[in-house]
Amino acid sequence: MPKILLVDDTEDNRDMLMRRLQKRGFDVLIAVDGAEACAMASSELPDLILMDMQMPVMDGYEATRQVKATPETAAIPVIGLTAHAMAGDREKALAAGCDDYEAKPINFSQLIETIQRLLEDRAGT
Repeated sequence: MPKILLVDDTEDNRDMLMRRLQKRGFDVLIAVDGAEACAMASSELPDLILMDMQMPVMDGYEATRQVKATPETAAIPVIGLTAHAMAGDREKALAAGCDDYEAKPINFSQLIETIQRLLEDRAGT
C-alpha cells in the first residue's frame, strides 16, 4: 500500500483528505508544518508527499526545496496544494521542486489521477 505524507496546518483539511485517501487504500502520515514534513520525509521515506504551500514555521515552498535537496528524499514526488490559486502560483510551486500542483478546494478525482500518475512514473511503469 503506497505511503503518502500529507502536510497541512489546517486540521479540517488534513482530516478530510486523510479519510478519503485511506478509503482509496493509501497509508497516510500527517505533518502539520514544513519542518515536521522534512523530518518525516527523511525518517519515513513516503512514496509521495502532498504539501500545503502556505503554512507557519516553514512554508511548503521551503520544505519542498529541502526535501528535493536531500539525496535520500529527492526522488519522492511532491504535489503542491494551495488555496491561493492565482497566476504564478503553479509556476512558483514547480520552481520550488513540486512535481505537480493542485488548487484548493481539491478536486479529489483529479488529485487521485495525479497521485497515480506520479507513483507510476516513479515506479517506472
